[in-house]
This record gives sequence, C-alpha cells and structure tokens, in this order.
Amino acid sequence: MSSDRSNKVTPPSDRLLAQIRAAARQEQFLEVVSPEEARTRFERHLDLKPLDPERVPLAQSLGRVLAHDIAAPIDTPPFDRSNVDGFAVSAGDTTGASDASPRRLLLNNEVLACGVAPTLTVAPGSATTIATGGVVPRGADAVVMIEWTDLVETERGPAIDLRRTVGQGQFVSFAGSDIARGETLLRRGTRIGSREIGMLAACGMDGVDVVRKPRVAVLSTGDELAEPGKPLRAGAVYDSNGAIIAAAVSEAGGEPISLGALPDDEAKLDAAVRKGLESCDLVVLSGGTSKGAGDLSHAVVSKLGQPGIVVHGVALKPGKPLCLAVIGKKPVVVLPGFPTSAIFTFHAYVAPVLRAYAGLPPEAAETVEATIPVRLPSEMGRKEFVLVALVAGESGPVAFPIGKGSGSVTTFSEADGFVEVDALAGSLDAGTRSTVTLLGQSARIPDLVVTGSHCVALDAVLGKLAEQGFSARRIAVGSQGGVAAAKRGECDLAPVHLLDPATGKYNEHLLEPGLSLVRGWERMQGVVFRQGDKRFESKPATDAVKAALADPACIMVNRNAGAGTRVLIDKLLAVAKPAGHGNQPKSHNAVAAAVAQGRADWGVAIQSVAAMYDLGFLPLSPEHYDFILVEARREHEAVKAFLAALRDPEVRARIAALGMRPADA
Repeated sequence: MSSDRSNKVTPPSDRLLAQIRAAARQEQFLEVVSPEEARTRFERHLDLKPLDPERVPLAQSLGRVLAHDIAAPIDTPPFDRSNVDGFAVSAGDTTGASDASPRRLLLNNEVLACGVAPTLTVAPGSATTIATGGVVPRGADAVVMIEWTDLVETERGPAIDLRRTVGQGQFVSFAGSDIARGETLLRRGTRIGSREIGMLAACGMDGVDVVRKPRVAVLSTGDELAEPGKPLRAGAVYDSNGAIIAAAVSEAGGEPISLGALPDDEAKLDAAVRKGLESCDLVVLSGGTSKGAGDLSHAVVSKLGQPGIVVHGVALKPGKPLCLAVIGKKPVVVLPGFPTSAIFTFHAYVAPVLRAYAGLPPEAAETVEATIPVRLPSEMGRKEFVLVALVAGESGPVAFPIGKGSGSVTTFSEADGFVEVDALAGSLDAGTRSTVTLLGQSARIPDLVVTGSHCVALDAVLGKLAEQGFSARRIAVGSQGGVAAAKRGECDLAPVHLLDPATGKYNEHLLEPGLSLVRGWERMQGVVFRQGDKRFESKPATDAVKAALADPACIMVNRNAGAGTRVLIDKLLAVAKPAGHGNQPKSHNAVAAAVAQGRADWGVAIQSVAAMYDLGFLPLSPEHYDFILVEARREHEAVKAFLAALRDPEVRARIAALGMRPADA
C-alpha cells in the first residue's frame, strides 16, 4: 500500500463546504449579552404601539382590543326605572304606613309595563301600577313592592292599602346611575369580553373600532423536520415548534400565518422569510441559529436589510442562541430549535412585542390575598360572591367592593375578581383577609387609584397617564367616600367638591395631617331647564328659582344629601320643599336626564352636562373640583405623572373644551 493512497482524503461536498463557511461566518454575530441588554437593543428599533384600528361588528369583537376610548352615547338606564313589581308613589304619602295603620292610595288608570311611556302624573294620594323595569312617572319618587299592599275597591275606584313606609328613591334606579352619558365607558386597550359586549350593546352600539391583530409569519427550519401526521423517516423528528409557536402567537393576541417547515436550503429559506416580511408584521423562525453546520437562519437574516441583527446570543439557560433582528421596522426573531428553549425565549422576547402591537395588557395571577376594607353585610343562608376592585394598601392589596345593583352592566367590567362570603356568615368584618379569585388573566394592582367623585374631565387626565403606560383605577364613591378612603390609605388621590358652609370655601375643611389639597378645576353650577320654558329663560338664576317655587305645578329634581351641589340647592330653597324635593339622584347626569325627559322641570347641575342634554342653563356659582392627595404616595411615579398631567397644556385644553376652568398652574 503506497503512502499516496494511505494519505488520500475524500473532498467535502459543496453543500458541506457551504455549511462550514456559514458556521464560520456566524462567529462574528455570536456575542453573548445580558437579557436586559438584549431587550434594550431589540426594542430600541421598534415602535411598540398598537397597530392601526379596524372596524368590526359587535358580534365579531369578542377577544379583540379597543382601539379608542369609548364615551357612552346615552344614559343607562335611560330613564328612572323601577327595580320591582309594584306601585310608583310619592314617598311622602307612605309616611306612617304599617300593618295596623295602612295608607290608602287611589290607583291611576295606567299600567306601566316595560316599554310603556307614562302619560299620567302621580298626584298626591295616588299611585300607578308599575312592573320591574318600568319608567317611573312624573310625580313619583319611590316604588313600593306589590307584596306590601292590598287591592281594595272604593267609591272613587280601585285603590291600594299600603302597609310599609318607603324612603325617597327606594326601589328606583335613576337615569344614568349605571352609565352616565358622556363618561368614558371603556378605555382604549380593553380586551373585549362578554361583559364589555353587554355594555356596548346596552348603549346601542352595533360596531366597534379594535386594534388590528398583528400578523406573524411562523416557520421552522431543519432537514430533520417532518410534518405531523406524516410517516416519520429515519433520523427525522416531527416539527412541534411550528404548532407551539403558532398557538403562542394566538395566546399573545396575534394571528399566526404558517409558512411550514423548510429544509436547510439558504435560497428557499431566504424566499420564505422575504415573503413573511412582505405580508406580515413580524417573522418568527425556529432553528438554525446555533453554531453548528447547517444552521442557516442567522445567515439569511443578516442579508435582509438594516438595521439587521441586533442581538445574537443571550445569557439565558435555556435560550442562549437567540437571534433578534429588525428589518426596516419589522422584527425578525430566530428562536432556538429545541422546543423548551424556543417557547421560553418566545414568551420572554416575542410575546411582549406582540402584546404591545395588539394593545394587550400584561397577564395576572389567578388568585391573590387581599384585605377587605369595609364591612360586607350578607344574607344568611346564601353563599355570596362580592365583586371587588384591587388597590394597593399600606399592608398589601386591598379588595374594594364594587356594587351598582343587579341591573348594572358595568360592575363586572370594573371588577378584578370576587370574594366569597359563606352561607353561614352574616358578614365579612372590615379588615378581614380574604382570597380574591381573579376574573380573567389580566387583572393586576393598578399603578394609580383615584377614589371619590367622578367628573368627565377626569378622563382627560387619566387618558394622559394611559398614554404613558400607567394603569389607573377610578372608583366612584362620591366625595365623602373618597375622603374616607384617603384617610384609610386605600387610594392615592380622592376627587372632592364639598363646600364648607361655615367658610364658603371648597374642600379645605376636609384636610388633616397626612393629606394635602391639589387644585383641579372649576365647574360652573347652575339651574337647568328645558329650552323654551318661559319660567326660566332670560332670567337670573335666583329669580328663576323664585318663579319656580311660586308655581305648584313646577317640579324640581334635587340632589342627594352630602353632595356639594345639595349644599347650594339648600341655600337656594331655604326652608322650601317644592314638588320633587324628594327626588334625589346622585349625579349631574341624572338631574339633566330628569329635566330633559320632562319628569322634572328644573334642577341644579354643571354647565357641561346641561350642554350634553341640550338644556337651558342659568349660572349660579362655580364649584371647585379638587384632589385630596395622600402625602405618603406623593413620590410614587404614577402620582407624579398625574400631578404633571394636571398642568400639561394639552390636558388643560381638553378640560377647558368641556366647559371647565383649570386651576392656575
């Protein structure tokens, strides 16, 4: 055997040489960086905003993400409605009623079933039959249950003997008590579920603008890959990555576009990736990013354009070979080939980008331990589930109960979860630690909690925070409820507008150590009335009120005790209690709705609400809508962002456009 024959070497094939050269070229890109640095380099080149909106029918909006804030076009309910089957009455006529001494009320010749508009006024000493959901007629300010009455015949016609005394507003849901016209119904970025669809349908909306789902080209690489369902040849493995990644894309809010599994052929891979870039928003490959022969994905991506590969190698286990690139403005990601590494790095680097493009929030845990801040009464014998909103307290999460009644369509949307009250428990005491079961996977403690009185202009401030990535929770419990929450440390800010009768100043009397006052804006209050009513038009507000008080047929709509506006009304009326005095809704919208719909002739509300309902407006005096700040929270980033937003020229312009006067900066 000659030495020449013993030293002869078989030359490598052209393909093997190409693979060796590819592996050598890869060395220059494989620079291992920290996970944080990898994310910074990658996202530096991306515009992580939701994609452009598209209009879809309401029936097809389930699971989609709202592209814009949605303001309620109507009040819900759109009128004062009965919560029970019974009789619409004036609460004053029921005073002293009991089993031993019933009060007799004549029945009007009208039955107010659902969908029937009232035509008769409930005069003193009378009542109108009404069904659950029926419109409360003019002259009535309460509803009595049918079980509390006996039907009798009198010389004057049918009547009822009432055996219970009822309070003003009992068993009545006031117009706008669930959803007030003009308020932000749903905020941009909300993922639409059955609850949100119910809210939109309740407002008469049949379509909605949603964020377009990001289209993601998904492809796998490797000569060893076989398609699931086909026979497995020797040396091959089924392509599981394609199915895993496509499913993960859907979970993250994207639309997967499968380009299949490709062999280790640079030309074919190049064509497939370019096709993905042309038709999709993001391209995800798996395999071909390591240093071995045949790993071509990184080489293909490196030739596609600028800025190109920004990361190739991350200090992760698993996931070190991860390759991150940006071509133009589109991300291209080459995941490791092993399934565990691929899905790990997908969730760490691709899913956040997809969720940003899709407008989705982060996911949350399934349960959380939280403190119940107030006593929760419960009916014995029934297991009760109380919907709660989670806020940050001084000693951990606080679960603030939410409740607008069984007819509300917003309660579920505002809730993060629920706590359970056992059937044998009469209540949960304040301070109880309880397990909150979360609704969905996106609930989390918000960055900012604003608890107190609501104003439509507040949406302008919170919208600015949302643009900066801060999540905010608004809990409408009225000024007094907000003050109590601030004192307990259960919110960051409490919006208030309470007048101190002793000093004539707004809100300053509410302060105590640890709380400070931040000026917000002024809202002009005045008398609202229907356009064309000669009793009010072209008169000063005080003269118009005097004229109204002199007319027994002129019905007012009042405000609830404790409201800042109620203090103003009481000053106007002095000792007078005109017709309608007992009708005491809890919002400006409900006052305006009562006047606009003819159930009352006048009331006191703010100017912006009067304009929304096309009502006449006679100015009285401005009220100060300010914020009580919990000083311990002042340095929190979200609080600082809120305070800055109050002075932001763009936000101030939005507030002014609503007819309000921002406080001096």
